Amino acid sequence: MRRTDPGEGHGPVRYGPPLPGDGLPVLPELSAVLSAAASRADAHPVGGAPALLEAACGYWTRRGLPCVPDQVAAGPGAPALLLALTAALAGDGADVLVPRPCPAWWAPYARVLGRPAFHVPTPAEGGGVPDPYALLETVRRVRAEGGDPRLLVLSVADDPTATVTPPELVHETVEAATAEGLHLVSDETWRDTLHAPHDTVLLSPAEMWPGQVTVVTDLAGALLPPGWPAAVARFPATDSGRHLHARVLDILTALGARLPAPVAAVAGYALDEPPPVIERREATVRLHARVAAAAHAAVVAAGALARPPQAGRHLYVDLGPLREPLAAQGVGDAQELEDLLTARLGMPAPGGHRFGDDLGALRVRLATGPLLGATDEERTESLTSPEPLELPHVQRALITLRSAFDDLRDDAQRWEHPR
Repeated sequence: MRRTDPGEGHGPVRYGPPLPGDGLPVLPELSAVLSAAASRADAHPVGGAPALLEAACGYWTRRGLPCVPDQVAAGPGAPALLLALTAALAGDGADVLVPRPCPAWWAPYARVLGRPAFHVPTPAEGGGVPDPYALLETVRRVRAEGGDPRLLVLSVADDPTATVTPPELVHETVEAATAEGLHLVSDETWRDTLHAPHDTVLLSPAEMWPGQVTVVTDLAGALLPPGWPAAVARFPATDSGRHLHARVLDILTALGARLPAPVAAVAGYALDEPPPVIERREATVRLHARVAAAAHAAVVAAGALARPPQAGRHLYVDLGPLREPLAAQGVGDAQELEDLLTARLGMPAPGGHRFGDDLGALRVRLATGPLLGATDEERTESLTSPEPLELPHVQRALITLRSAFDDLRDDAQRWEHPR
């Protein structure tokens, strides 16, 4: 029997899986900053206090995106900022475009405002950024049907596919979008988690068309634990950008979406990127890159398809080649595949339908955090070991993963007709 969709009974919005966590204990220096600010009883201003906004400006300036505090807003997580941006840009009857697949939390904010989210296919090279020709065709079709597309949300370092879009494709897509008058929201939550930072070129759309791109970064990507929600948005330095900034602050105020003072303090500390934060981030990225590569090798060896993960703490697996043996086990769509693999792996394996993919496509996102150990001690050992893949608890987790997919491969081989 199919498990009940967790969104049932909650109206038309279906809530998807959260961001893949790093699975690691909190950095002690972050805990110390949070504890030191825990006694603050004052309310933080909507959009962030000056010190936090200055820290965000420094963070972006170091990445080639200079800005001033009047261009920045902070909120309790990227979902709150995206909801405010969607309401400001498309809340009056306009339409929203997103890639297929895309993060599970993007489309619901259009639907909660009563607006459809039109999914645009991504090219074979990776996810996160729509194919430029498919984008133009979608815009044409939506307008022909009486729609008014104004907002495109994209991500050059992607959840769920863990790919990084080549700069030439980013250029073509952004050029096509801006020519059609779309405002872009670039989700750059995963930009600091590149597995090979010296060999991978990440180009922000805001570097290309700064006047038509708002950048959003959730600090849960590389700086803070997911349970301490904080995110920042960088707006264009134009008249329309200033108007959008003001409108977003109005909406955040109406929602009461402000950062708690202790979380704001630790967010500012993390955005300043002191040595402990940089060292932990780099060690975490190295660890997840190695585990993701091992997981990728395991699923591909079993006959599944997956692009090599380039960023983040996850990989996206297509089990289409194993459709016949899966069908023999009662698996015919992504929800049933999610149920099967979640049970076999003992960890969440959300189906591609959670990310806007077709229900009939047999795709899942696998996170690497659950492979690092079952206790804080094991996970800390994974982080500090020079050879984490040789640790017994990591080996056991990878063997479980490999065995689950090897069983599917063996079933597939039994289904092959004799020659």
